[in-house]
Amino acid sequence: MGQLTTHILDTSHGMPASGVDIRLYSLGADRNSIAYAKTNADGRTEKPLLEGKAMLAGQYELEFDIGNYFRAKGLILDEPAFLETVVIRFSVKAGEHYHVPLLTSPWSYSTYRGS
Repeated sequence: MGQLTTHILDTSHGMPASGVDIRLYSLGADRNSIAYAKTNADGRTEKPLLEGKAMLAGQYELEFDIGNYFRAKGLILDEPAFLETVVIRFSVKAGEHYHVPLLTSPWSYSTYRGS
């Protein structure tokens, strides 16, 4: 059975990003909210965002509220922050495992398909 997982690494502090709000949307004719999570102390969600029969082929978006995370870390950010919310759009096949990590700082981010 397939599943979708994620985690966030704060590259400016060299640590996992905890307490970040994450939203998952399915994209098609409409944009539908299908999952919400907050990262734990390890920068991960407590369970997969999608798994089993809910893991349908298609296009998705993950939204990460990193502006609030960096403010909570005491960083003085421009208002609005350069990266308030990071959005990653990606596609999946049914039945496969997808891990979509976010490596971020207040001014940059990268992602990849992890294992």
